[in-house]
Amino acid sequence: MFCRLRTLKRSALLVSIIAGLSACGDKDNQFTDVQPPLPPAPPEAPVTPPALPSFDTDGVLEANIRWTDYGVPHVTADNLESMSFGVGYAFAQDNLCILADQIIKYNSERAKYLGPDRVPGSGDSEHLINDFGFLTVGIREQAEQNFASLSKNSRAMLSGYTQGYNQYLRDTGVANIDPSCANQPWVEEIDGVDLLTYSLGVALLPGAANFLGPMFIAAPPGENPLPRPVTASVTGENQSSANSKLPFKISPEVTLPERNPQEMGSNGWGLGSDMTENGMGMVLGNPHFPHTGNLRFWQFHTTIPGHLNVMGGSLMGLPGAVNIGFNENMAWTHTFSTAEHFVVYQLALDENDPSNLTHKVDGNRRTIFERDMQIEVAVGPGVTIELEKTSYYTNYGPMIVVPGNFDWGSGNAFAIKDANLPNYDVIDHWLAMNLSSNMEEFKQAFKDYDGVIFNNTMAASKSGEVFYIDDSTVPGLGATALNELATNPVLIGTKALAGFTVLPGFISAFDFDGPVPYENAPKYEGTDYVQNSNDSFWLTNFDNPITGVSPLYGQVGNQQSLRSRMAHKLLADAAGSDAKFNMMEVEEALMGNRNYLGEAIANELISICQANRESSIDVNGTMVSLGDACDALSAWDGTMNKASVGAHLFREFAFQFRRDPQWAVEYDVNDVLNTPNGLLDNDTTLTQLATAVDKINRAGIALDASLGEVQFVEKSTASGEASGERLPWGGAHNVEGGFNVFDARTSNNGTELPRHTYPLMDSTSILSAEGQGYHITYGSSWMFIANFTEDGPVARGLLSYSQSHNPESEQSDDQTKLYSEQPQLRPLRFTEADIAANLVKEMTVSNAAME
Repeated sequence: MFCRLRTLKRSALLVSIIAGLSACGDKDNQFTDVQPPLPPAPPEAPVTPPALPSFDTDGVLEANIRWTDYGVPHVTADNLESMSFGVGYAFAQDNLCILADQIIKYNSERAKYLGPDRVPGSGDSEHLINDFGFLTVGIREQAEQNFASLSKNSRAMLSGYTQGYNQYLRDTGVANIDPSCANQPWVEEIDGVDLLTYSLGVALLPGAANFLGPMFIAAPPGENPLPRPVTASVTGENQSSANSKLPFKISPEVTLPERNPQEMGSNGWGLGSDMTENGMGMVLGNPHFPHTGNLRFWQFHTTIPGHLNVMGGSLMGLPGAVNIGFNENMAWTHTFSTAEHFVVYQLALDENDPSNLTHKVDGNRRTIFERDMQIEVAVGPGVTIELEKTSYYTNYGPMIVVPGNFDWGSGNAFAIKDANLPNYDVIDHWLAMNLSSNMEEFKQAFKDYDGVIFNNTMAASKSGEVFYIDDSTVPGLGATALNELATNPVLIGTKALAGFTVLPGFISAFDFDGPVPYENAPKYEGTDYVQNSNDSFWLTNFDNPITGVSPLYGQVGNQQSLRSRMAHKLLADAAGSDAKFNMMEVEEALMGNRNYLGEAIANELISICQANRESSIDVNGTMVSLGDACDALSAWDGTMNKASVGAHLFREFAFQFRRDPQWAVEYDVNDVLNTPNGLLDNDTTLTQLATAVDKINRAGIALDASLGEVQFVEKSTASGEASGERLPWGGAHNVEGGFNVFDARTSNNGTELPRHTYPLMDSTSILSAEGQGYHITYGSSWMFIANFTEDGPVARGLLSYSQSHNPESEQSDDQTKLYSEQPQLRPLRFTEADIAANLVKEMTVSNAAME
């Protein structure tokens, strides 16, 4: 039995779990002339479909690529390796620079080519942290050791994709590729191990990848954690002097990590036969991801005759499988899950080991292992030095230190265990989804694999079934740990403070061996609908709430986000009088740019404003008049479209409101979709409105400007400068409860490729005075709707930032301009007739010349 835990006061967050746990028949009608019946015909042997060909058999990879409008490649081949060869070739034409950047990132070579710092000379040590961090988690080593044991399908796709990438690089020449990375020494040919390393690294994005800094500075008391020159044979006190001899400073700032630092999100719907006009399945996919950097989607279509015919979009580097898309019988999408994918364990150090390199589990001593690792670091043109540092590990995983929160010493230390470290199922899992011909086969993919690393999944079939599952990779904790995590106030409080789960590492019952199995994952199936807008699994289907799953998946009974409430509202009121959706009604729900907060309180806000229009409100010493603001809000049409006058004023109010919500009616779990609601008429509301007005005034923007005048997309040049071409942009933001969401992000986009951003006025909103508005760099990305018909799937979609990163390519902004003209989707060319009618270019690519 577990006792109450007590919290130590020595640290802002550190919880001492140790002290608080203890051991605690008719014969009347006979006819003699009746002939005996003929024996039944033998049953027909079941038809076994031919096996999907994995590898090419003659050593010559060949694929046909047809590009249709907007630069979408349609790749046809005879086997997985050749298909992936064609996909890799077409992808490299559009986005080679981004993947090349990611290869050196996950191969721990950032510092080798780019020096120790992200900001040169700053001492931020970001490249050192990256390189030593990924060596510490061991993804390159895992890829090298386990590549041969992957499924033949995975090996074939990794082989084909990398050969296609390399073929494009050879055909084009490093001097003639995207100028963002042309002639860079880090642009080299790659192989399957490189790409598998990249895949293993991406799997860590919601987990261990955010703890590279804490791994970098992790060391027992008295030991210097910082790297040292390999040639220096120094230990102990001399280490600091060795560090001082380096031609650069190392002064990283390590703070408490976030689980989702890029705030990835999405909307997804699966509509079944009860919800569609034709009684067949329909899917809406609407991922909200960065528009620049390593998390860009790319659209393509693959066909292996007799086996595979799938179209959609994928994050780069997935070698030929579609992440979000459809085939002839199934359509699916994903959203970022609220689930946790790692656990931080608090270790009980052995008091008899003065080195602090021993801890106890169930009273037994366990060693904290040391491992030295080396990297190259550029210190001048063509000049590198080799650095070495020591990393530390336990049976759980790498040791971490966050000063003031997770410290090593005084009997405690901390380690991180990530359920996705490593995850070899990614390719096989999505390939199985791509190949599924009915809902049972689609579900079987989730029973067979655990490769959907951080996503909810929503799917619909041609026959009108829908299915939801959060089968993201979640630690499979046992009953003891789950009970304590749900009931123990210290563990609950620690999670609330840290933002992630911290468990005692000195009792083996709190450990996990693998992810939660399919049977225990939250899921729903039916013929009505499934949806998710980044709240938990709980209200996937409002009439059938999901409960009774591990608390690591997220909350039950919690207040829903404004966007989730908007999603439920659209499902309830956007289908027309028949309450059944057709494709255009779903597209209007997505592109209409409604927002929940405006529909809920705008009229009340206008009334409050009008009642005080002659007043002046003090905002940090500036007297602000509301009269013009009242007129601008009164002229607002309530949407976030380009022509919406005053929409930016309501948004700035919404940013202030979010910091201190003035709801008249509080949240009620018995009325979850309608509460909280109403707007309080008080001084706080007035001050929030006046603050919004003051901010817009200080930015030099008119209160009655249209949203299209202040919200824009502006691409960067190859050198990272502003292009000067601003495309007006319609679309909402999470803060006002939009569904079609966009944002301005100025933080690290995961790559080192040059780009421009505009500094935000402050941390309270996304408004930039220098940019004169909202510079959109994030949000709705690969958007699509697929509806099954008797003649096959009909689909519309858009990649909002376009296919290509290359600023010199027509495909770098063609879809962006289409959206800017009017928020809309475009036809997706899936049938042979449609592809032929919209053919732009065709070629057959082969590696024959290289054989």
